[in-house]
Amino acid sequence: MIRIPGGTCSDLCDPQLKLTRRDLLRVGGASMLGLTLGSLFKLQAFAGEAGNLAGGPGWGLAKNVVMIYLQGGPSHLDLWDPKDNVPDNIRSVFKPIPTKIPGVNFTEVLPELAKVNDKFTMIRSMGYTPNGLFNHTAAIYQIMTGYTTDKVSPSGQLEPPDPKDFPNFGSEIIRLRPMTDPMLPFVMLPRPLQESNVVGKGGSAGFLGKAFEPYRLFPEGDDMDMSKMDHIKVDDLKLPPEVFSLRLERRAHLREAIEAATPDVEKAVENYDLDDYYQRALNLIISGRARKAFDLTQESETMRDRYGRNTFGQSCLLARRLIEAGTRVVEVIWPKIANSDYHSWDCHSDLTNRMKDRSAPMLDKGLAAFMADMDASGLLKETLVVVIGEFGRSPKRGVSTSGNANTEDGRDHWPYCYTSIIAGAGVKQGYVHGKSDKTGSSPTEDPVHPTELLATVYHAFGIDPDTIVYNQLKQPRELVKAKPVTKLFS
Repeated sequence: MIRIPGGTCSDLCDPQLKLTRRDLLRVGGASMLGLTLGSLFKLQAFAGEAGNLAGGPGWGLAKNVVMIYLQGGPSHLDLWDPKDNVPDNIRSVFKPIPTKIPGVNFTEVLPELAKVNDKFTMIRSMGYTPNGLFNHTAAIYQIMTGYTTDKVSPSGQLEPPDPKDFPNFGSEIIRLRPMTDPMLPFVMLPRPLQESNVVGKGGSAGFLGKAFEPYRLFPEGDDMDMSKMDHIKVDDLKLPPEVFSLRLERRAHLREAIEAATPDVEKAVENYDLDDYYQRALNLIISGRARKAFDLTQESETMRDRYGRNTFGQSCLLARRLIEAGTRVVEVIWPKIANSDYHSWDCHSDLTNRMKDRSAPMLDKGLAAFMADMDASGLLKETLVVVIGEFGRSPKRGVSTSGNANTEDGRDHWPYCYTSIIAGAGVKQGYVHGKSDKTGSSPTEDPVHPTELLATVYHAFGIDPDTIVYNQLKQPRELVKAKPVTKLFS
């Protein structure tokens, strides 16, 4: 006989109902909780442990990571690696300006970032030789997973996401460094990775399974809706009016009663601490911790203005709030897809107007505020920040490198050389790593491959990049086939 501890059901919305088969199927939480969050925590803990064979500068200093992904491929020559004494079709139309680091110039479209580049490292020698990676989707997949895929068309376009895909690095991190606090471990915002009709490639847990999927915060509204972050809905993290804390707790008692009535099952799972996983899921819902983190109205109007009243700026502000609340991995994806206009970084034409009036001001204000805010709050000490696109833009304007048409005021895709930013968790401040040649065409010092940067992220978490993960066929694979760049750390 099953006895449900606690009072009668008179205080619930359905006091006339007896215990039903459906009630039993809901053990583990209310219908909106079900086994989803509980299973998520449980399956994360069942995952294997990372190796502890590595070490060196920066090892294990990161507790959290924020990747700010500049999807579309921003022009390094027109942002943070301008060149002098070059032909007019190479030189940026924007004037160079000094930064906080003597001898290091940005262009005039990044005045705020020029004031805070003493807080991060710039890698001016990113690059790789493309193998089906000249277009966005394949290049995105590489930096997000550390792997390329066999099924790449000549244009670089990939097939839609598949459960057999390699996992996003964030999924690997929360598997190997599981959460203990009642908070969402991995959040992706404000839109999915996308090129053309391929949506979400490289942004899933792949063969790790749904337990390690990110929480996807994609507010309603198109990419031109600059106020879409004001309309965030997190209904699955909210108790509906008809379900309140007492009801959830009563269902917890129901589950305890069933376990007490099934000692054989209890014995079979005694090493898995199922009550702990359930309680963590329950705590996440009842505490409201995640909902509070998503509430941007808790910030002052001054602070919100400081980040910029647009999708990118408010996404950066939300990333800071999520890290404060305990989220381990946050991915902020540039809010305009490639193969589009206006504030997309994919500037095959009209580069001057699009960067000067649209994309660069949003990047400059939002990222500068985020870096300064993270540093002032002390969060940067334990939070690794990576800012990167899938590639740069061609040194020469008006030429085709990927089969796309380009006007005289446009640059094509260029994976051979570009710039990224890394900060926090022991990374050097005010440092420039590597160097590009006089036209920004290729690295001349300390080249860094995107997979090496990904290996550096794992290294910062105390995870050996050589750690083995088994795919859906039980085949062993390294997290990433690359070594970390330890020169980036103090």
